Amino acid sequence: MNPPGDQFVQSLARGLAVITAFDSEHPEMSLTEVAQRTGFSRATARRFLHTLVELGYMRTDGKTFALTPQVMRLGTAYLSGLGLPQLAQPHLERMSAALGESTSAAVLDGTEIVYVARVATRRIMSVGITVGTRFPAYATSMGRVLLAALDAPALDAYFAEATLVPRTPRTLHTEPALRDELDRVRERGWCLVDQELERGLTSMAAPVRDRNGSTVAAVNISMTHTDTGEGHQEALAALLECAAAVSKDVAEHGLN
Repeated sequence: MNPPGDQFVQSLARGLAVITAFDSEHPEMSLTEVAQRTGFSRATARRFLHTLVELGYMRTDGKTFALTPQVMRLGTAYLSGLGLPQLAQPHLERMSAALGESTSAAVLDGTEIVYVARVATRRIMSVGITVGTRFPAYATSMGRVLLAALDAPALDAYFAEATLVPRTPRTLHTEPALRDELDRVRERGWCLVDQELERGLTSMAAPVRDRNGSTVAAVNISMTHTDTGEGHQEALAALLECAAAVSKDVAEHGLN
Protein backbone atom coordinates (compact mmCIF):
# COMPACT_ATOMS: atom_id res chain seq x y z
CA MET A 1 0.00 0.00 0.00
CA ASN A 2 1.34 3.43 -0.94
CA PRO A 3 2.03 5.93 1.86
CA PRO A 4 -0.58 8.66 2.35
CA GLY A 5 -0.12 11.78 0.27
CA ASP A 6 0.01 15.35 1.55
CA GLN A 7 -3.76 15.70 0.99
CA PHE A 8 -4.54 12.74 3.27
CA VAL A 9 -6.93 13.53 6.14
CA GLN A 10 -6.12 11.13 8.96
CA SER A 11 -9.18 11.95 11.06
CA LEU A 12 -11.51 11.09 8.17
CA ALA A 13 -9.66 7.83 7.58
CA ARG A 14 -9.97 6.93 11.25
CA GLY A 15 -13.67 7.72 11.31
CA LEU A 16 -14.26 5.47 8.31
CA ALA A 17 -12.16 2.74 9.95
CA VAL A 18 -14.49 2.84 12.95
CA ILE A 19 -17.56 2.53 10.72
CA THR A 20 -16.13 -0.37 8.70
CA ALA A 21 -15.11 -2.22 11.87
CA PHE A 22 -18.80 -3.11 12.26
CA ASP A 23 -20.05 -5.98 10.10
CA SER A 24 -22.44 -8.93 10.16
CA GLU A 25 -20.25 -10.74 12.67
CA HIS A 26 -19.76 -7.64 14.82
CA PRO A 27 -23.05 -5.68 14.65
CA GLU A 28 -22.62 -4.35 18.20
CA MET A 29 -19.36 -3.74 20.03
CA SER A 30 -18.08 -2.23 23.22
CA LEU A 31 -15.52 0.55 23.25
CA THR A 32 -12.78 -1.97 24.01
CA GLU A 33 -13.80 -4.19 21.10
CA VAL A 34 -13.82 -1.26 18.68
CA ALA A 35 -10.37 -0.21 19.86
CA GLN A 36 -9.07 -3.74 19.35
CA ARG A 37 -10.55 -4.12 15.86
CA THR A 38 -9.30 -0.73 14.65
CA GLY A 39 -5.96 -0.74 16.47
CA PHE A 40 -6.77 2.62 18.02
CA SER A 41 -6.31 3.56 21.66
CA ARG A 42 -9.47 3.51 23.78
CA ALA A 43 -9.36 7.32 23.99
CA THR A 44 -9.15 7.70 20.20
CA ALA A 45 -11.88 5.12 19.59
CA ARG A 46 -14.12 6.85 22.17
CA ARG A 47 -13.80 10.23 20.43
CA PHE A 48 -14.71 8.84 17.03
CA LEU A 49 -17.56 6.70 18.35
CA HIS A 50 -19.19 9.59 20.16
CA THR A 51 -18.68 11.88 17.16
CA LEU A 52 -20.50 9.33 15.02
CA VAL A 53 -23.26 9.12 17.63
CA GLU A 54 -23.65 12.89 17.51
CA LEU A 55 -23.83 12.78 13.70
CA GLY A 56 -26.47 10.06 13.79
CA TYR A 57 -24.38 7.31 12.19
CA MET A 58 -24.06 5.39 15.47
CA ARG A 59 -26.22 4.63 18.47
CA THR A 60 -25.23 3.56 21.96
CA ASP A 61 -26.90 2.31 25.11
CA GLY A 62 -23.96 3.47 27.19
CA LYS A 63 -22.16 0.12 26.98
CA THR A 64 -22.21 -0.96 23.36
CA PHE A 65 -22.27 0.80 20.01
CA ALA A 66 -24.03 -0.08 16.74
CA LEU A 67 -24.51 1.52 13.35
CA THR A 68 -27.78 3.24 12.48
CA PRO A 69 -29.62 3.11 9.14
CA GLN A 70 -28.19 6.55 8.35
CA VAL A 71 -24.92 4.81 7.41
CA MET A 72 -26.69 3.51 4.31
CA ARG A 73 -26.63 7.05 2.92
CA LEU A 74 -22.90 6.58 2.35
CA GLY A 75 -23.52 3.57 0.11
CA THR A 76 -26.70 4.83 -1.51
CA ALA A 77 -24.83 7.70 -3.16
CA TYR A 78 -22.51 5.17 -4.82
CA LEU A 79 -25.26 2.78 -5.83
CA SER A 80 -27.50 5.48 -7.26
CA GLY A 81 -24.66 6.75 -9.41
CA LEU A 82 -23.57 3.28 -10.45
CA GLY A 83 -26.72 2.39 -12.38
CA LEU A 84 -25.72 -1.28 -12.45
CA PRO A 85 -28.08 -2.41 -9.65
CA GLN A 86 -31.10 -0.94 -11.43
CA LEU A 87 -30.09 -2.59 -14.71
CA ALA A 88 -29.29 -5.97 -13.14
CA GLN A 89 -32.26 -6.26 -10.78
CA PRO A 90 -35.01 -7.22 -13.28
CA HIS A 91 -32.77 -9.82 -14.91
CA LEU A 92 -31.86 -11.28 -11.53
CA GLU A 93 -35.55 -11.41 -10.62
CA ARG A 94 -36.40 -13.29 -13.81
CA MET A 95 -33.58 -15.78 -13.29
CA SER A 96 -34.56 -16.30 -9.66
CA ALA A 97 -38.21 -16.87 -10.59
CA ALA A 98 -37.28 -19.37 -13.30
CA LEU A 99 -34.95 -21.42 -11.09
CA GLY A 100 -36.37 -20.83 -7.61
CA GLU A 101 -32.89 -19.87 -6.38
CA SER A 102 -31.25 -16.76 -4.94
CA THR A 103 -29.43 -14.53 -7.41
CA SER A 104 -26.99 -11.64 -6.97
CA ALA A 105 -24.69 -9.13 -8.62
CA ALA A 106 -21.40 -7.92 -7.17
CA VAL A 107 -18.38 -5.77 -7.93
CA LEU A 108 -14.78 -6.05 -6.80
CA ASP A 109 -13.58 -3.68 -4.07
CA GLY A 110 -9.99 -4.28 -3.07
CA THR A 111 -9.68 -7.91 -1.97
CA GLU A 112 -13.43 -8.34 -1.45
CA ILE A 113 -16.62 -8.51 -3.46
CA VAL A 114 -19.50 -6.20 -2.56
CA TYR A 115 -23.08 -7.18 -3.33
CA VAL A 116 -24.85 -4.42 -5.29
CA ALA A 117 -28.07 -6.29 -6.17
CA ARG A 118 -29.78 -9.31 -4.66
CA VAL A 119 -32.88 -11.49 -4.99
CA ALA A 120 -33.21 -13.92 -2.08
CA THR A 121 -35.55 -16.91 -2.17
CA ARG A 122 -34.32 -18.84 0.84
CA ARG A 123 -31.50 -18.62 3.30
CA ILE A 124 -28.84 -21.24 2.67
CA MET A 125 -25.91 -19.48 4.36
CA SER A 126 -25.41 -18.97 8.07
CA VAL A 127 -24.84 -15.26 7.38
CA GLY A 128 -27.66 -13.24 5.85
CA ILE A 129 -26.71 -11.61 2.53
CA THR A 130 -27.97 -8.16 1.58
CA VAL A 131 -26.83 -5.33 -0.68
CA GLY A 132 -23.53 -4.17 0.81
CA THR A 133 -22.49 -7.59 2.13
CA ARG A 134 -18.82 -8.35 1.57
CA PHE A 135 -16.96 -11.63 1.15
CA PRO A 136 -13.32 -12.44 0.31
CA ALA A 137 -13.06 -12.59 -3.46
CA TYR A 138 -10.91 -15.73 -3.69
CA ALA A 139 -13.54 -17.93 -2.00
CA THR A 140 -16.57 -16.86 -4.05
CA SER A 141 -17.75 -17.58 -7.59
CA MET A 142 -18.34 -13.90 -8.37
CA GLY A 143 -14.99 -13.00 -6.86
CA ARG A 144 -13.14 -15.47 -9.04
CA VAL A 145 -14.92 -14.22 -12.16
CA LEU A 146 -13.84 -10.69 -11.27
CA LEU A 147 -10.29 -11.71 -10.38
CA ALA A 148 -9.97 -13.68 -13.62
CA ALA A 149 -10.63 -10.44 -15.51
CA LEU A 150 -7.75 -8.54 -13.90
CA ASP A 151 -4.57 -7.90 -15.85
CA ALA A 152 -1.32 -9.42 -14.60
CA PRO A 153 -0.12 -6.43 -12.52
CA ALA A 154 -3.52 -6.00 -10.86
CA LEU A 155 -3.74 -9.72 -10.07
CA ASP A 156 -0.22 -9.67 -8.61
CA ALA A 157 -1.25 -6.72 -6.43
CA TYR A 158 -4.34 -8.62 -5.31
CA PHE A 159 -2.34 -11.63 -4.15
CA ALA A 160 0.17 -9.37 -2.42
CA GLU A 161 -2.62 -7.85 -0.34
CA ALA A 162 -5.14 -10.68 0.12
CA THR A 163 -5.21 -12.91 3.18
CA LEU A 164 -5.87 -16.44 1.94
CA VAL A 165 -7.31 -18.74 4.59
CA PRO A 166 -9.50 -21.85 4.28
CA ARG A 167 -13.16 -21.06 4.91
CA THR A 168 -14.02 -24.77 4.71
CA PRO A 169 -11.88 -27.90 4.15
CA ARG A 170 -12.60 -27.53 0.41
CA THR A 171 -11.44 -23.91 0.02
CA LEU A 172 -8.67 -23.24 -2.47
CA HIS A 173 -6.44 -20.93 -0.44
CA THR A 174 -2.96 -21.04 -1.96
CA GLU A 175 -1.84 -18.65 -4.66
CA PRO A 176 -0.72 -21.36 -7.14
CA ALA A 177 -4.02 -23.27 -6.82
CA LEU A 178 -6.07 -20.10 -7.17
CA ARG A 179 -4.09 -18.90 -10.18
CA ASP A 180 -4.70 -22.25 -11.89
CA GLU A 181 -8.42 -22.00 -11.13
CA LEU A 182 -8.57 -18.41 -12.42
CA ASP A 183 -7.01 -19.62 -15.68
CA ARG A 184 -9.83 -22.15 -16.00
CA VAL A 185 -12.47 -19.52 -15.20
CA ARG A 186 -10.95 -17.18 -17.76
CA GLU A 187 -10.97 -19.90 -20.42
CA ARG A 188 -14.56 -21.12 -19.97
CA GLY A 189 -16.13 -17.75 -19.10
CA TRP A 190 -17.91 -18.78 -15.90
CA CYS A 191 -17.14 -20.15 -12.44
CA LEU A 192 -18.47 -22.86 -10.12
CA VAL A 193 -17.57 -22.80 -6.41
CA ASP A 194 -18.71 -25.82 -4.44
CA GLN A 195 -18.71 -25.58 -0.64
CA GLU A 196 -15.61 -23.38 -0.50
CA LEU A 197 -17.21 -20.34 1.11
CA GLU A 198 -19.50 -22.34 3.39
CA ARG A 199 -20.46 -25.98 3.76
CA GLY A 200 -23.58 -26.92 1.80
CA LEU A 201 -23.38 -23.89 -0.52
CA THR A 202 -22.73 -24.10 -4.25
CA SER A 203 -22.68 -21.02 -6.46
CA MET A 204 -22.14 -20.27 -10.13
CA ALA A 205 -21.12 -16.90 -11.56
CA ALA A 206 -20.54 -15.23 -14.92
CA PRO A 207 -19.11 -11.84 -15.90
CA VAL A 208 -20.99 -8.69 -16.82
CA ARG A 209 -19.11 -6.79 -19.52
CA ASP A 210 -19.30 -3.24 -20.78
CA ARG A 211 -19.30 -2.06 -24.40
CA ASN A 212 -15.51 -2.50 -24.55
CA GLY A 213 -15.68 -6.09 -23.37
CA SER A 214 -14.22 -5.26 -19.94
CA THR A 215 -15.66 -7.09 -16.95
CA VAL A 216 -17.39 -4.58 -14.66
CA ALA A 217 -19.38 -6.90 -12.40
CA ALA A 218 -20.51 -10.48 -11.94
CA VAL A 219 -23.87 -12.18 -11.50
CA ASN A 220 -24.46 -15.47 -9.73
CA ILE A 221 -26.89 -18.16 -8.61
CA SER A 222 -26.64 -19.71 -5.14
CA MET A 223 -27.81 -23.28 -4.62
CA THR A 224 -27.63 -26.01 -2.01
CA HIS A 225 -24.92 -28.59 -2.57
CA THR A 226 -27.51 -31.28 -3.38
CA ASP A 227 -28.59 -29.42 -6.52
CA THR A 228 -26.37 -31.24 -9.02
CA GLY A 229 -26.45 -32.81 -12.48
CA GLU A 230 -29.23 -31.54 -14.71
CA GLY A 231 -30.00 -28.78 -12.23
CA HIS A 232 -26.52 -27.34 -12.73
CA GLN A 233 -26.85 -27.41 -16.52
CA GLU A 234 -30.18 -25.58 -16.34
CA ALA A 235 -28.72 -23.06 -13.90
CA LEU A 236 -25.67 -22.48 -16.07
CA ALA A 237 -27.79 -21.82 -19.15
CA ALA A 238 -29.96 -19.35 -17.23
CA LEU A 239 -26.89 -17.71 -15.71
CA LEU A 240 -25.17 -17.13 -19.04
CA GLU A 241 -28.39 -15.75 -20.49
CA CYS A 242 -28.76 -13.38 -17.53
CA ALA A 243 -25.13 -12.22 -17.74
CA ALA A 244 -25.53 -11.55 -21.47
CA ALA A 245 -28.74 -9.58 -20.89
CA VAL A 246 -27.21 -7.44 -18.14
CA SER A 247 -24.09 -6.88 -20.28
CA LYS A 248 -26.28 -5.74 -23.16
CA ASP A 249 -28.04 -3.21 -20.94
CA VAL A 250 -24.74 -2.01 -19.46
CA ALA A 251 -23.31 -1.49 -22.94
CA GLU A 252 -26.41 0.34 -24.18
CA HIS A 253 -26.35 2.68 -21.17
CA GLY A 254 -22.64 3.34 -21.55
CA LEU A 255 -21.70 2.15 -18.06
CA ASN A 256 -18.14 1.12 -17.35
